[in-house]
Amino acid sequence: AFNDRLDIDGVVLTKLDGDARGGAALSIRSVVDKPIKFIGTGEKLEALDEFHPDRMAGRILGMGDVVSLVERAQEQFDEEQARKLQKKIAKDQFGFDDFLEQVQQIKKMGNMKDLLGMVPGMGKAIKGLDIPDDAFKGIEAMINSMTPEERRDPELINGSRRQRIASGSGTTVTEVNKLLKQFGETRKMMKLMGDKKKMANMMRQMQAMQGMKR
Repeated sequence: AFNDRLDIDGVVLTKLDGDARGGAALSIRSVVDKPIKFIGTGEKLEALDEFHPDRMAGRILGMGDVVSLVERAQEQFDEEQARKLQKKIAKDQFGFDDFLEQVQQIKKMGNMKDLLGMVPGMGKAIKGLDIPDDAFKGIEAMINSMTPEERRDPELINGSRRQRIASGSGTTVTEVNKLLKQFGETRKMMKLMGDKKKMANMMRQMQAMQGMKR
């Protein structure tokens, strides 16, 4: 009866950013006898993914969807940009401009709640949490409120500068402090990854600790 009224060859299910509609996706084929071809995972035009029933089932069960996560990361991967970043890391020149580029690349991959839902074990942890699509908006505003010198050398950002950045970005000094701490940890990890000897030593230490646990 459905096909007599409307002859279609597939379905696009929009706003599929939660488990509730995921269940509907798995049963819709039996209702209309047509396959779901694409799913919308956000409000932007580019937030459209090819539908894979097995991957959707894994996300609903809290098992994540690592394959889709890797595919999205590969789509946004820029080899030339990665080489430039690698050189900066090796010279310990990773600054807030580079940090902002990484944030913007993550944003292009999709909304934060959808991305976290693809990480195994995270689906149930974030269920019911209100994670807005513009989760990075405050971070971008704070970085854009910094001077070029401050972005290159965050050590310059003292108390009065933090207050100025907070006022200019519509955030609080506490949020600016949190961003600076987060950036410091990221920079430290980047520096470690750029030092092959230190990275090798860390891997050996981790393997030794695993051996002790056994």
